[in-house]
Amino acid sequence: MSPTPTTDTDLFEIIRTTRSMRRLKPDPVPADLIRQILDAGVCAPSGGNMQRWRFLVVQDPAIKQAVGDLYRRAWDEIVAPRYREGAPAPGTSRERFDRMLAAAEYLAQHMHQAPVWIIPCLQGDAPGRTAGSSIYPAVQNMLLAARALGLGATLTTLYLNFEKEAETALGLPADWHSYAILPIGYPRGRFGPVKRVALADVVFSDQWGRPYQEGGR
Repeated sequence: MSPTPTTDTDLFEIIRTTRSMRRLKPDPVPADLIRQILDAGVCAPSGGNMQRWRFLVVQDPAIKQAVGDLYRRAWDEIVAPRYREGAPAPGTSRERFDRMLAAAEYLAQHMHQAPVWIIPCLQGDAPGRTAGSSIYPAVQNMLLAARALGLGATLTTLYLNFEKEAETALGLPADWHSYAILPIGYPRGRFGPVKRVALADVVFSDQWGRPYQEGGR
């Protein structure tokens, strides 16, 4: 049984160390911690503050097995071959990228064993580019809350390669759609600083392509 973690309250330290934790223990997660994560989600902004989100908490082994089988199929048939044939992610070495792939492979094989899934949903048959603005802030809040509580989590959408089958297994109404699965549990590994590209490579000033200058021109 995993011990109750110590809460980390330094926001910027939480942000710097909230990386995808794909190797999770099957140990149960106390209900009060899940409640805190959900509370963080509903604190997020949404379009017009309409709060049309719904959050499906999945702990039923049969449902996790059914959707997990679809997830594993998406990984094996579609996603893994594309990653393995491509170049490493920007700013990372081949070795580090291969470690990430190994962790993703682990998640694909053990997704159903994560003790808790949180699935954020929105209503609407044809979500457009802006739809995510009303759900993904809540997702990020929940990921940060999980990290603060010492719980591992990740945002994954691979199962959406078989969206209809997965949402049928989840029992979603026809006019509601899921936007991710957040598997949550005690991590098998340790939290650590995220590795990202330098600001100079991704930030511009005023016009596209103009190098960013701190403090303006």
